[in-house]
Amino acid sequence: MKLIKEKYENVAVVTLTGEVLDANTVSEFKSEINNVIQSEYHVVFDMSKVNFVDSSGIGAILSCLRKLNSEGGDLKICALTKPVRALFELVRMHKIFDIFNTLDEALVAF
Repeated sequence: MKLIKEKYENVAVVTLTGEVLDANTVSEFKSEINNVIQSEYHVVFDMSKVNFVDSSGIGAILSCLRKLNSEGGDLKICALTKPVRALFELVRMHKIFDIFNTLDEALVAF
């Protein structure tokens, strides 16, 4: 799972480039995202390239949200693919995360 970080004013946009965020890729995701989470307060995850997330992937994203919130920051998610959005709704994660259809919508939300 490679992450691409771009900066838009005071918001870090992190694009998850792997198609899968699961038990096999979550440790790589956690090690790469830690640098971002430690240095940024406003973060958007662009998940347009991710087609599958399992419970360990959701747990890792939830952990990012908790860490950012504890430091006074926030996490927004944008561009979920249909299968990932369906999973988020099934496990009610859409009630916990701020999810937007586009990156622009997520950036404006800050």
